[in-house]
Amino acid sequence: MSNRMDTIWSKLDRKSTAIAEFTMRQYRTRISTWVVLGAASVAIFLMLLFYIEAMNSEIEAVDNDGDSFDTDGDGYPDGQERLEGTNPESDQSFPDWVEPDPPEKWINEDDIDWDTLSNGENYVGKDDDGDCENLDTSSQRDTNDNNQECDVVVTIDELNGTINIDADSNVDEDPDEDKYGKEAGHRAFILGIGKFGIVYLLGIFLPLFLATGLIREEMSDGTIHYMLAKPIARGEVLLYRMLGYIGITWPFIIGLCVIMGLITGFTGPGDGFFRWGDIGVWMTIAWAAMLVSLVYGTIFCGFGIIWKNGVILAILFAAWELGMAFVAILSGGDSSIRYFSVIGWGMIIVDSGVAVCWPDNWQLIQSGLWGGGQGEENWLGEMDYKPLPAAVPLETFSGDSNLGVSSWLAFVISSLVLVLQGALSWFIGQSIFKGKEVD
Repeated sequence: MSNRMDTIWSKLDRKSTAIAEFTMRQYRTRISTWVVLGAASVAIFLMLLFYIEAMNSEIEAVDNDGDSFDTDGDGYPDGQERLEGTNPESDQSFPDWVEPDPPEKWINEDDIDWDTLSNGENYVGKDDDGDCENLDTSSQRDTNDNNQECDVVVTIDELNGTINIDADSNVDEDPDEDKYGKEAGHRAFILGIGKFGIVYLLGIFLPLFLATGLIREEMSDGTIHYMLAKPIARGEVLLYRMLGYIGITWPFIIGLCVIMGLITGFTGPGDGFFRWGDIGVWMTIAWAAMLVSLVYGTIFCGFGIIWKNGVILAILFAAWELGMAFVAILSGGDSSIRYFSVIGWGMIIVDSGVAVCWPDNWQLIQSGLWGGGQGEENWLGEMDYKPLPAAVPLETFSGDSNLGVSSWLAFVISSLVLVLQGALSWFIGQSIFKGKEVD
């Protein structure tokens, strides 16, 4: 009896495998498949050219704190005078015991060095150039009265979008615009191309052209009869057709992300020859795109079963998902409506991966938005701080899962939700397929 059952199941397994292999062979032999995959690759790699150009362009240095200026005209930069203990506003007081520094030495001399305070809201910048530590008394070195000498406390009010700076005497920040801009631009590109280009556009573009007609085309051509003639339920036919679709799209997504990860890993800024910390982010993007393409594929395939012009329904659904993609990205994860979409959960996967792989991403954004304290007073008497290069794009494409759990758990939850969405879409699709009359 056991051998007989094994024989039956092995035959069923061979027949079901044959359907998946037949589907993949169909994809491989159709010119349209390679046109779709080729067009997707070209679009992604064209965006990569802008990234490579940006990484090889130098960002102009800006003297954020004015240390390179010679206010009193005595030939010594203000930063050097403060460091040596002379008055930078009097041409009669200057450190004649040392040679004047070139002004460019006091540009980008005090890069941002952040420590997070216990309340998680304030960020403390250290005095890197020593002009505060040179002051005589402790009270002079701790004018903000926080019991820490030579620091600057920056409070970010996310609700009102304001920044408050409380610095000790002579403590300023003059970050390296090129260094910051390259790092922030690198991360912004990965998140932008990853979230919008790969997770959304690829995630919905591939199913739209490759999955909508997965059953419909066989019904129109009459070849579906050959599949249904086998002792396999219609739901299984749909399932194994989807496996054939996955066998084409998932390796393509993984391969594309690996190539992008290698190019950006070797081209991106950093002290090492390769940015190993980005690998996890790219694999997270690939995983999100794979799950999103699975859900869209089952939904669009179902649309094709319902109606011979199911692609119209798929385009309408894609338009809804496009809106949800913008909501998920522009809201930074604050909008609850994104939970009523597929792409919203895909974005949560990426945001969770970023929180794990780039734990300093939030500090990098805030330090860039503050811009080292460079700003102008507006008509309300408030300071408008000029962001550092690429700080705003990085903030735009960064988000939070906002699920109230750890990043790892948010990653698991969002993955499970997408799997359940795919399973539910398959169940509905196979139920419709069962009741569909095939001419």
